[in-house]
Amino acid sequence: MARVDFHSQVGDKYRYTCRLARKIFSLATEAQALKKIVVVGAQSDLETLNELLWSFSTEDFLPHCYIDDDAASFTPIVLATAFDESQFEQIPHQDVFIHLGQEILADIEKITNRFERVIEVVSMEEEDVLAGRERYKRYRTMGLELFNHDQKGAR
Repeated sequence: MARVDFHSQVGDKYRYTCRLARKIFSLATEAQALKKIVVVGAQSDLETLNELLWSFSTEDFLPHCYIDDDAASFTPIVLATAFDESQFEQIPHQDVFIHLGQEILADIEKITNRFERVIEVVSMEEEDVLAGRERYKRYRTMGLELFNHDQKGAR
């Protein structure tokens, strides 16, 4: 089962996700392969994140593509609007799953069984906070160990 982390009170979900991906990559040693990350969210969220990933840092390149891209199987960061098991069979990603959306994912059991780590990014917006609480309750009813990281407006 996956470790589930809630990163709450995030000021800018997109910049925060870029920083998070960069941190995940920086933890890899020369002997280790880069962790593979899947980011799931609404199309508009992914479009914003996609643009930011290209320009986020002049020093760090965060290689990414959409799940339907031919390069998805070997690109470290894959963006998807949903966890569609048939699409995910085509990619080896199973390290980190980052959820930017507000909905409770339908296949959450499959996600927590496939990925080592699930990260829920929750902004300070009231609607996002309420949706995050519902997702937290859902994970808790599954018996998963949950960790909350209060970011207090981090970007």
